[in-house]
Amino acid sequence: MGAIKPVSSQAEFQAEVLESDKPVLVDFWAEWCGPCKKVSPVLEELATESDAIVFRKLDTDANPEITREYQVMSVPTMILFKDGQPAQQLIGAHPKAAIRKFLGQ
Repeated sequence: MGAIKPVSSQAEFQAEVLESDKPVLVDFWAEWCGPCKKVSPVLEELATESDAIVFRKLDTDANPEITREYQVMSVPTMILFKDGQPAQQLIGAHPKAAIRKFLGQ
């Protein structure tokens, strides 16, 4: 529980997302993205409410290979990974209730 840790390399993504024993929500975002800045505090709140899901952030500009690999075309995009595989995707800024429902909480 706590602040969302950024993922800054392919190795970190592998270890912290793909090899996690818990579901991981990855927030694909960019510094210049206004909607990303709106959704970020909502995700921070959700991250403090439950430790059943790990929350991570990935800067799409700094990590173009990972962004392409998961076909992220717009930000914010949230991908929920389960057992190392993308299970669900939510595109755009959504209110807390909608993100909570997406996560199945």
